[in-house]
Amino acid sequence: MTCDNKEFLTLRGGRTPRWREECGVFGVWSESRPVVDVCYLGLFALQHRGQESAGIAVSDGMHIDLEKGMGLMTEAFKTRAPSLKGYCAIGHVRYSTFGGASFANIQPIFASFASSSGGGFVCLAHNGSLVNAKKLRARLEAGGCVFQSTSDSESMLNLIALNSAPTIEGKILSSLETVEGAYSLTLMAGARGSADSTHEARLIGVRDPHGFRPLCLGRLGEREYVLASESCALDAAGAEFVRDVQPGEMVVIGRKGVRSFFLQKKERLASCVFEYIYFARPDSTIDGLNVWQARYRMGRQLAKEFQEGYPGVVPDAVVPVPDTGITAAIGFSAESGVPYAEGLIKNRYVGRTFILPEQNARKSTVGMKLNPLRENLKGRKVVLIDDSIVRGTTSARLIDLLRGAGAAEIHMCVSSPPITHPCYYGIDTSIRKELIAAVSTVEEIRKTLGTDSLHYLTLRGLLESVNDAGGGKMCTSCFHGDYPTDVTEVAL
Repeated sequence: MTCDNKEFLTLRGGRTPRWREECGVFGVWSESRPVVDVCYLGLFALQHRGQESAGIAVSDGMHIDLEKGMGLMTEAFKTRAPSLKGYCAIGHVRYSTFGGASFANIQPIFASFASSSGGGFVCLAHNGSLVNAKKLRARLEAGGCVFQSTSDSESMLNLIALNSAPTIEGKILSSLETVEGAYSLTLMAGARGSADSTHEARLIGVRDPHGFRPLCLGRLGEREYVLASESCALDAAGAEFVRDVQPGEMVVIGRKGVRSFFLQKKERLASCVFEYIYFARPDSTIDGLNVWQARYRMGRQLAKEFQEGYPGVVPDAVVPVPDTGITAAIGFSAESGVPYAEGLIKNRYVGRTFILPEQNARKSTVGMKLNPLRENLKGRKVVLIDDSIVRGTTSARLIDLLRGAGAAEIHMCVSSPPITHPCYYGIDTSIRKELIAAVSTVEEIRKTLGTDSLHYLTLRGLLESVNDAGGGKMCTSCFHGDYPTDVTEVAL
C-alpha cells in the first residue's frame, strides 16, 4: 500500500498527512459539470463543520488530483484547486477533536492497491471517530502494514486497500464489518481490469450502523449525484435532496446510477442529538427532522420548564447567544410571551470558539466575537439562551459582558441537559474532568457563572423536541454516560 503512486496521485504541499478529527464531507459524480466547482460550493456550505483546513480530490478513473490547504475554504484554495478534468470528486473540511491544526492532518486521504485483477485506488474522507482504532491498528501492523500517521481514518483506508474481496464494494463492506464507532464516509474508488469496472471511478457514501453522523444523497440531474454531511450543502451545490443515507447503508454511484448495499451487522440507532442542538446548520434537515424546527421546539419546552421552576421571575427580554442560541430563544419568546431582543452582537469574522483547538484561543476570542448591546440590556431582567455549557469558561465571560453592560438580572437557560460525559463519536466535548457539569452541581455552576438562576432543558424535554420521546433513535450518552458502543479503549 502506498500514498505516493504517481500513476494515481498528484499530491502538493508537503508530507504524508495525519488525520484524527470529526468534520464535514462532500462528494459529486457528474460527467457534464465541473465537479471541482460543485465540490467547492458544497464544502463552502459545510464550513461551519470545520474551519482549520480543507481538501478536494478529483478523479477521471485512472488518476487522482488532490489539493489541500490550511484555513477556511477561501484560504485553503486561494492559490490553487485541483486542475484534473475528472467526473468524480470528494471533499473534506476539518476541525480537530484530537491534536492541533497542521497540514499533516488534512483529508481526503489516498491509497493504491494491487490485486490479481490489476489493482486500483481508493480515496477517503471521514466524518466521525472510531472507538476500536487501537485494536485495528495493532492488527494491521502485526500483519505488516506500515502507517503514515496515527489516524483512525487511515486504519479504515488500510483495511479497505488490503482487503482481498474481488470488488471495490466487497472490499469496503467487508472491511467496515470490523470497525466500531462513528463514520460517515465519502469515497472515490476504482479498479483496473476487474470484472465489474474498466477505468471507472465510483462515488461511494457509507454511514455507520448506528447512524451517529449524518449523510444525505442529492441529485444534480439524470444519473448525476452528490453526497453531503448536511442537506444545506445540496442547496448550495444546486442539487435536489433525494433522501438520507440510512444507518449501515453504502450507496455506490457511477454510470449505472445509484446502487445500495447494507452492512451485515445490525446496531441500535444512535443518531447524535448534538447535531440538532448545536453542530448542524439550522437550514439542514437530518433524518427527516429540520434542525431549525427542532431548536425552536427546544426553546418552547425550555420556556415551559423555566416558568414552572421560577414562577416568580418576570423577565423583560429573551436574549440569545448568537448564533446557535437564536432559534431556541425565538421559541422561548413565543411560548413565554417575553419579548425577544438582541443583546449580544456577533463579529461575523471570528469562528466558533467551541471548535477552536486550544483553550487559550477560546478564551481570548470571546470578547472579539461578541459585544453587548447596552441599550437592550441596561436595567433589564434578561433570560439568556444558549445551546449548551461545556467547560463553562465561555459562559462565564458572557455573563461578565452582560453584567458590565448593566443587566439588572441574568437568568440563564440552556436548551440541552448538563453535559457530564465526553463524546467519543467525533465531537470535541473534552475530557470528563474539564466538563463543568461532571464535577459541579447546577447550583455550583450557577454560582461559578454568576447568574441569578440557571435552568437546563431536561432530557425528556429534549427528546420530545427531536421526535424521540421514547429515547430509541438518538445518542444522548454525553448527558448520562450510557454509550451505545464499548468505549473502554478510548475512555478518558
